[in-house]
Amino acid sequence: MSSVPAMVNPMVGSDGCEACASGRMSDPPLPLYDGADAEKAIALLSAVGYDTDALVGDVTVRFHPAGHILGSASVSLHVAGRRILFSGDLGRRHHPLLQPPAPPAPADVLVVESTYGLRRHEAPAPGTLADAITRTVRRGGVVLIPAFAVDRTEILLYELRQLMAQGAVPRVPVFVDSPMALAALDVYRAALRSRAPGVRGELAGGDPFDPGDLRPVHTVEESMRLNRPGSPCIVVSASGMGTGGRVVHHLRHQLPDPRNTVILVGFQAEGTRGRDLVEGARQVKMHGRYVPVRAEVIYLPEFSVHADAEETIRWLSQAPQAPEVCYVVHGEPAASIALARQITDELGWCAVVPREGEKVLLD
Repeated sequence: MSSVPAMVNPMVGSDGCEACASGRMSDPPLPLYDGADAEKAIALLSAVGYDTDALVGDVTVRFHPAGHILGSASVSLHVAGRRILFSGDLGRRHHPLLQPPAPPAPADVLVVESTYGLRRHEAPAPGTLADAITRTVRRGGVVLIPAFAVDRTEILLYELRQLMAQGAVPRVPVFVDSPMALAALDVYRAALRSRAPGVRGELAGGDPFDPGDLRPVHTVEESMRLNRPGSPCIVVSASGMGTGGRVVHHLRHQLPDPRNTVILVGFQAEGTRGRDLVEGARQVKMHGRYVPVRAEVIYLPEFSVHADAEETIRWLSQAPQAPEVCYVVHGEPAASIALARQITDELGWCAVVPREGEKVLLD
C-alpha cells in the first residue's frame, strides 16, 4: 500500500522551464504559481458533504466535522479492507461559531495532530481583551491584532461585537485589512444564513460579525493609510503570526509607538515574528531593517481554536475501539512526543511519533 514519491528535478521551474539548470536564475525570484494556476486547480475540485462516501480510485473517502474552521474535516479512508482515520486539525468544544468535532470514526490506524500536544488552554482571563482595548484608546493609540484570515478574524469580530454591545470597550472603528479575511467573512456569513452543517444553531440566520463600525479595507492605498490612522481604532490584519501579508507593514509602523498595543491571539510557531514578540523581543526585523518594540504586547492564546492536549485526549477517548496504532504528527517534536506518551499512559494505545520519511505497512 505504500508508494515511492515521484522524483522532482529541483532545477526545473514551476512552468517546466529548465532555465535554472543553465544557471539563469530569475531576479527577482518568480512565484511558483500564480492566480491562473490557482483557478485551474480550483476547477478540479468537487464538493463533498459530511458523512457521505466518495470514491477516489479504489479508496472510499468520508469526511467528518472537525470543528476547527468552517468546513474542516477529519478524513476516513477505506482501502483494501483497512480503515485509516486522519484527525486533521481538531477544533474545540466551545468554539463560539462552530459545532464541536464529531467523535472519531472506527479505524484500524489513526493519525492525529499534535499542535498543542504539550499545552493546555487556560481559562480566559476575564476582561483582558476589553481592558487592553480601553487603555489603548484612552492613550490615543491603535490596537493591532494579527489574525489568521480564516476563522480567527470571524471570532475576533464576534467577540468585539459582544464587548461593544455590552459597553465594555469604547466604540471605535474596526478595520479588517486582509482580502482573504474579507472573502472568508463572506463565506461565514453565507454559511450562517443558509444554516450550513457545522455552525452553531443559535447563530444560524444572523450576522454576528459587525461590532457597529466595521470598515473593510480592500485596496493597497486604504491599507497604507492605516499605518498612521490618526485616531484610535482597532486593526485586524493577516497573517496571524506576523510572517507576511499586510500586517507586517502595520507592525513596522505601530510597534515603535508606546501608545499602541499589539494583541496576539493564537498559536505562534517558533521562528515567527509573533513568537519573538510573545517571548519579549525588544526589536524585530522586517523589510530588511530592525524595528524597536515599544508598543504594549499582549498574548491571548485562549482565542486559539486548536484542541489542546486534554481536548485531543478527550476526542480520542470517544473512539468506538482502540486502533492498532496511533501515529502522532503535525506538531513541534516535543509536543508530538508528549502527546504520544499521554495517549499511551491514559488510553493504553500503541502511540508512535513517526520519523520523517519513515514508511510503515498498513496491511
